[in-house]
Amino acid sequence: MATAGTVTAGGGIAAPAAERMDPKRIVAFFAMVFGMFMSILDIQIVSASLAEIQAGLGAGSDEVAWVQTSYLIAEVIMIPLSGALARILSTRVLFAFSAAGFTMASALAATATNIEQMIVYRAIQGFIGGGMIPSVFAAAFTIFPPSKRAIVSPIIGLVATLAPTIGPTIGGYISHAMSWHWLFLINVVPGIIVTALTWSLIDFDKPDHSLLKKFDWWGLLTMAVFLGSMEYVLEEGNNKDWFGDEHIVMGTVAMVIGGLIFFYRVFKVDFPVVDLRAFSNRNFAFGSLFSFIMGVGLYGLTYLYPLYLGRIRGYDSLMIGETMFVSGAAMFFTAPVAGALSTKLDPRVMMMIGFAGFATGTYLMTGVTADWDFYELLIPQILRGCSLMLCMVPINNIALGTLPPDRMKNASGLFNLTRNLGGAVGLAIINTMLTQRSDEHYARLSEHITWSNPEALDWLSSVGANYDSYGLDGSVTAIKKLSGLVTQQSWLLSFMDVFMGLTLLFSALIFLTLLIKKPSSAGPAGGGH
Repeated sequence: MATAGTVTAGGGIAAPAAERMDPKRIVAFFAMVFGMFMSILDIQIVSASLAEIQAGLGAGSDEVAWVQTSYLIAEVIMIPLSGALARILSTRVLFAFSAAGFTMASALAATATNIEQMIVYRAIQGFIGGGMIPSVFAAAFTIFPPSKRAIVSPIIGLVATLAPTIGPTIGGYISHAMSWHWLFLINVVPGIIVTALTWSLIDFDKPDHSLLKKFDWWGLLTMAVFLGSMEYVLEEGNNKDWFGDEHIVMGTVAMVIGGLIFFYRVFKVDFPVVDLRAFSNRNFAFGSLFSFIMGVGLYGLTYLYPLYLGRIRGYDSLMIGETMFVSGAAMFFTAPVAGALSTKLDPRVMMMIGFAGFATGTYLMTGVTADWDFYELLIPQILRGCSLMLCMVPINNIALGTLPPDRMKNASGLFNLTRNLGGAVGLAIINTMLTQRSDEHYARLSEHITWSNPEALDWLSSVGANYDSYGLDGSVTAIKKLSGLVTQQSWLLSFMDVFMGLTLLFSALIFLTLLIKKPSSAGPAGGGH
């Protein structure tokens, strides 16, 4: 019996003669999936351990944030570029070199002795590792026949959503059990194995070195300026008071100029860095829009829950990780269910169920109080985890499942870029909302706490008397306590506002789903340039 596909003389992959998959290709695919998991995991694995890294490198609080930001900026540039590189070099060469470079950069990050070295090594790690992510999506929809999509799509959907969700959990455990150096050293042995397997087993396509002569180097430069500046502005804008800071203004100017030149060249040159023609496919365009908004929900809530637990509940990184594990477990157990449902349900119905579940989970969080703990967060986290998987599987199938093979590599890069950009835009909006709304709530609450308010005076005298009995200045301590209580309540109210905003966003997606055309059939399990 023939295998699932054979490489043609022109470098494409012929349509499968039978449904049986070549075991070598299956092993290669799972090695690629694990490489993608490491690359996405490393976005968030440091998030719960930045304090330890800051202490270890003697960095300032502003500087240590770049341990995460430099990785994100570099990865965002590589993800759309990977489509063109895969066509020039082949999936085998691109993925194996990406895995090897990511592994070496991880080892270098563990040896960093100052924050400058760490930022450079993390940028290298993010840029090279970013090449692994779209390759997996392209391979899944290229080498597997449509009948296998119910198995393959949940796998890549699970990895893409699970890795950033459990990143803080794994990072918290590692930094507590060993040291922050092991956040990077754990990549070394798996990275070597992934490199060896993918170099030996990937045979999905052939390189086309002739494309290198037509490569648009100015397009690459302007894309890097456009995406890098955008990521920087979105990441740092709120901390630097947006356009009140000259660096944000300069970054915005660079983003606009870079974007104008980049998009001009995309439509003018023969072989653009990124081929935007995939957006002419209605389902891909809507799938990318949904992927963008899922990025808002995925990365936004991965940020909001730990922020609440740390700022309001006073949890450390390990306790936050243990609480956040619920969402990851819910995703893991929902993945096979989502795969099975994808063969029976209209994908639009699956998405509507997922969006409704996500909206319900965030709506429950609008009632959050300072006393909420693991059990109060349990149902919202389960709803979040299950709903993400129910959404991601049909979104992947709708966006990539019906594209022609010659557009798959570029399209998978664009599709993954939308999710990362959604996360960046979502975090920028969430951070800005939290800052502005907490200031507004603090001002409004403070208006009611005056010397003419008998309830406030009673509270101050009662609390102050307790501290007076211990020989402390009770009035000063009581005022500090009251100020802290007002700050905490203003943050809680701003959390409620953000969760309500997310609820409205995902409720609106339920109706937007109706605009999607039901895919008549999956695309051919072929590939090519």
